[in-house]
Amino acid sequence: MSLLITGGTGYIGSHTVVELLNIGKDIVIVDNLSNSSTLVLERIKQITGKQVTFIEADICDAGAMEQVFQQHDIEAVIHFAGLKAVGESNEIPLNYYQNNVSGSLVLFETMARHNVKKLVFSSSATVYGEGNVSPLDETMATSATNPYGQTKLMVEHILFDLAKSDPQWSIACLRYFNPIGAHESGLIGENPNGIPNNLLPYVAQVAIGRLPQLQVFGDDYDTADGTGVRDYIHVVDLALGHVKALEKLADISGCTPINLGTGNGTSVLEIVNTFKAVSGRDIPYAIVPRRAGDLATVYADASVAKALLGWQATRDMHAMISDTWRWQSQNPEGFSNQ
Repeated sequence: MSLLITGGTGYIGSHTVVELLNIGKDIVIVDNLSNSSTLVLERIKQITGKQVTFIEADICDAGAMEQVFQQHDIEAVIHFAGLKAVGESNEIPLNYYQNNVSGSLVLFETMARHNVKKLVFSSSATVYGEGNVSPLDETMATSATNPYGQTKLMVEHILFDLAKSDPQWSIACLRYFNPIGAHESGLIGENPNGIPNNLLPYVAQVAIGRLPQLQVFGDDYDTADGTGVRDYIHVVDLALGHVKALEKLADISGCTPINLGTGNGTSVLEIVNTFKAVSGRDIPYAIVPRRAGDLATVYADASVAKALLGWQATRDMHAMISDTWRWQSQNPEGFSNQ
């Protein structure tokens, strides 16, 4: 029996594959390589000494997905595949709805035909919208302020309805906060296309000299230093959360949302100052106006994950940034020139 990992060569997917291989799981990865590299597969083998089955395919391709399930004995699915940049989603919303929603429907329909009803879904804290006050917990109302967030929310609604219609489904909707860091080997890490959308790869690329300076969006928030506060979680802790969710699916009836975060907030300038200390590099930055829709403070209530999964984040900010810097300094151009 194998686990199907969609988007398994991506940032969070690849780290989760490593942790699953480490506990002896047989892995089939499906990825269209739109935001990843086949070099990741070599790095995963270097880290674990184990091989995965890789299929280059798009989850929107119903024929390709049918073939995957016909040719492999799949017992459960972890679904990472999807477009994930908030800003880009405002510019090309139809691509986001097509990939993230239509692609998910193709996957779920194929799973149902093959009676594979165990699923861990890669959701997001963006589903909490703007109206809730941190710490954010799973009982709060959901909403979305951009097409990316809407796609995650739509897929959650689909999964809630699916689980209501058929009690055989066991589904964990993992709502991530802000994944950062990299594998401690420095062999895999976040490798965005073009200008990074997320804070840490942007800071790392400034530190390595690929970008001239960081833009800090607003320094007049009601926070200790005026910059936005977010809940940053080490990607390996996040990966281990998926392993725990997979192990606990037998105890999950229906569709259950679960926050994966640390429960603590860190400001943009705290990140910058810690990165400077860890890397020994200067991080020039400019304060620019706030972005529309950005909140002052966002962090998780992670108590459900602890109670239900027996999981909690253990890696601190120093480890998150040290591992980010090791990845970036060992791979200054990411995977692009290797």
